[in-house]
Amino acid sequence: MAYNIGVLGLGTVGAGTVDILQNPEGRHPLLGELNLYRVGVRDVNKPRNVQLSPELLTTDLEAIVTDEAVDIVVELIGGLEPARSLILQAIAHGKHVVTANKAVISRYGEEIFEAANAAGVYVMLEAAVGGGIPVIKPLKEALGVNRIQSVIGIINGTTNYILSRMQAEGSDFGDVLADAQSLGYAEADPTADVDGLDAADKMAILAALAFGGRIKREEIFCDGIRHVSAADISYAEKLGFRIKLLAIASRETPQTETDRLQIRVHPTLVPHSHPLASVNGVYNAILVEGDPLGPVMFYGQGAGAGPTASAVVSDIVSIGAILKTETEPVPHPLLSCPHQHYCTLTPIEEINTRFYVRLMAQDVPKVIGHLGMAFGDRGVSLESVVQIGFHEGLAEIVIVTHETPEGSFRDALEDVKKLDAIASIPSTIRVLS
Repeated sequence: MAYNIGVLGLGTVGAGTVDILQNPEGRHPLLGELNLYRVGVRDVNKPRNVQLSPELLTTDLEAIVTDEAVDIVVELIGGLEPARSLILQAIAHGKHVVTANKAVISRYGEEIFEAANAAGVYVMLEAAVGGGIPVIKPLKEALGVNRIQSVIGIINGTTNYILSRMQAEGSDFGDVLADAQSLGYAEADPTADVDGLDAADKMAILAALAFGGRIKREEIFCDGIRHVSAADISYAEKLGFRIKLLAIASRETPQTETDRLQIRVHPTLVPHSHPLASVNGVYNAILVEGDPLGPVMFYGQGAGAGPTASAVVSDIVSIGAILKTETEPVPHPLLSCPHQHYCTLTPIEEINTRFYVRLMAQDVPKVIGHLGMAFGDRGVSLESVVQIGFHEGLAEIVIVTHETPEGSFRDALEDVKKLDAIASIPSTIRVLS
């Protein structure tokens, strides 16, 4: 039996998906039972790199999601609307859905999955996180017997590319961003990437799967890389660290009665010995720690036509395989999303972490002592204080703290700013413990 596929969007990922569907030779035999039925686009006359029969193209996306002949709708248009509405329409008409849209899932997952469960259809999203890296299915299936303790990842290729270039070349953020935009690695409006919003969307999805509960995306603390300078990267290297934009989710330790989760996205000093420190360029990596499994890392290309399309078609094949064997419209327990409750997130002020601080100070006696007292009065212990040198007549000082509640650190930083000798605090970056 053949299953008809309706694809919404024929951009980079859409073209890659269509190419795989039209060239099944040497791939999984189920691909031979998937029929590319219709492709929705904005302009049917636009030149494209993929060959398609003109009768397959339409500008009426709603007609695809409501067509009785379509079995599986593949949403690849991105953004929040009309993607959300089209997904819900497809579900209402009994269609299974495959999507690469992390923004829609992270914000409207409750609405979408409740509709899918009620309709007895699947919503698959392997391509929404990590491009071609298979991490969603493992979290649902192979790792599901573990009690997941933490998920830590480099899950935005644009920011990793920028930070890697800054590391290799000693360049500043603005220069590398402009170059990344010219090369197509960064969008004209890079806000979602460089401010950490894209990574937060993805971590909301990963955390929900890893910890078995829904995540309120707006509760995830998010800090981007705009303030990271070439000087910070250089000093971090001398201290034995690489700076990466990390998305971090973990169970609170020690565990509380509410079993709260700590989830945040921010630039982080990662020790050279850590496996994520050597992940460079546009590559992504996700490190999962489970009990009894221990640590396991997923690594690969986090974006692009080929990798992402691979994940999309993998989901289509999974649905096709289940449809061949199911006799009743009951969602498969390992493919559906049964989560009902919302996880409680620990406020960022209560999370314990280490900090790197770079500040500029007047070259006067006792400034180091005054800094130590300001931090000590707030209960913040200092691991190291190093005067790096002088810049425009000011002493440049780098501090690394021991692990401390973020709220205490912020209070101490406000006290430091009030010291007469402190001219400015250009950077504060968290350190991976």
